[in-house]
Amino acid sequence: DAKVSEGGLNVTLTIRLLMHGKEVGSIIGKKGETVKKMREESGARINISEGSCPERIVTITGPTDAIFKAFSMIALKFEEVSIFFSLFNPPVTRGLVAPASQCGSLIGKGGSKIKEIRESTGAQVQVAGDMLPNSTERAVTISGTPDAIIQCVKQICVVMLESPPKGATIPYRPKPASAPIIFAGGQAFTIQGQYAIPHPDLTKLHQLAMQHPPFTPLGQTTPGFPGLDATTPTSSHELTIPNDLIGCIIGRQGSKINEIRQMSGAQIKIANATEGSAERQVTITGSPANISLAQYLINAR
Repeated sequence: DAKVSEGGLNVTLTIRLLMHGKEVGSIIGKKGETVKKMREESGARINISEGSCPERIVTITGPTDAIFKAFSMIALKFEEVSIFFSLFNPPVTRGLVAPASQCGSLIGKGGSKIKEIRESTGAQVQVAGDMLPNSTERAVTISGTPDAIIQCVKQICVVMLESPPKGATIPYRPKPASAPIIFAGGQAFTIQGQYAIPHPDLTKLHQLAMQHPPFTPLGQTTPGFPGLDATTPTSSHELTIPNDLIGCIIGRQGSKINEIRQMSGAQIKIANATEGSAERQVTITGSPANISLAQYLINAR
């Protein structure tokens, strides 16, 4: 039932855009008026993922010409589209998300297809080497003038139509933002809006971790816990963290990592970057409670 229209093959297609939560506001508009207008004028279905995450997925489905119209309206909604489609801006990625099985066709043999798209549209296109967390999709980031980006997306859609995804696709679902955590008076609290909400599980873990700081000299009793011998068995746990997220964990001049060390009582070592690797090795040493709390705090960043 494919019929040829102005934009080429007029078949139903879905494109998924990955963008920052704050940017989605300008697409939704007051009381949803902007997105409603876009839906009506383009004839495409536009769905926006739930709002509790720093990243949001905008799904556009419809005939190709409707998709191009909706995408053009979204792209032009941003005065400077390269902000919307900037290259990786940790910890939030922006751009299209495409099934990894289609990315090979998009790159082409020896990078020939992506080079052709770059040259013919004038847009910068990059396909991420790794899949997005817990999915079989990869981020495709695009930057350039609004017109270059629109032309680029059109060409990407043609490739996606010519090479359908192989096998099942596990879509990327952005993770909800973690609430900031503070420790006061030996208790843990999560910050929600203007309120500090007690977090009993974290409090227990924090108290346990503070009973056995691993760097107390051996044989010396831990202050505040008389009679408790600091010879608790310590162990090490290793994590790998992507390079583009390591800055959020270290913080400015090491402020965040020092905070995590203090709160968890664990020793944390971050290995130097190795050439050609996209990840850094993080070693956490301490009692089981120290390690659990340090891991929790690292994941919450």
